[in-house]
Amino acid sequence: SKKKGLSFEEKRVRMMEIFFETKDVFQLKDIEKIAPKEKGITSMSVKEILQSLVDDGMVDTDRIGTSNYFWAFPSKALHARKRKLEELESQFAESSQKKETLQKSIEKSKIGREDTAERAALLEELAALRQKKEQLKTEIDKYRECDPDVVEEMRK
Repeated sequence: SKKKGLSFEEKRVRMMEIFFETKDVFQLKDIEKIAPKEKGITSMSVKEILQSLVDDGMVDTDRIGTSNYFWAFPSKALHARKRKLEELESQFAESSQKKETLQKSIEKSKIGREDTAERAALLEELAALRQKKEQLKTEIDKYRECDPDVVEEMRK
């Protein structure tokens, strides 16, 4: 049977396990030795996976002298999750408040707009008047060239 390779996400999880289990600081060459032996991550992809973890802020890195050091501690991940949770909870509370306010506004707006025969008749009358207004506007536009003000303007 053919051995199936790990997905990129599985490699990232296993790489984080290395940091969390050892709680140590590593150089790239150390990780390139440990990852294939302990976690089955190919040494060719270690650098790419480590860089993606650094870019996502899951692994910290610092250059000391000529060496780059990498580390990640479980407590940092826990604090990051707690902050994210608090942020999402505050957004949720804000959105709930906004929804409630909008709901009250809708209820307020509905008052006096109940569907009654009188209201229906008034809406019908309004639609008829608007249509009449449009007809009159088009009629005025037809006779615009006979308007004394327009004629005077054209003479100028």
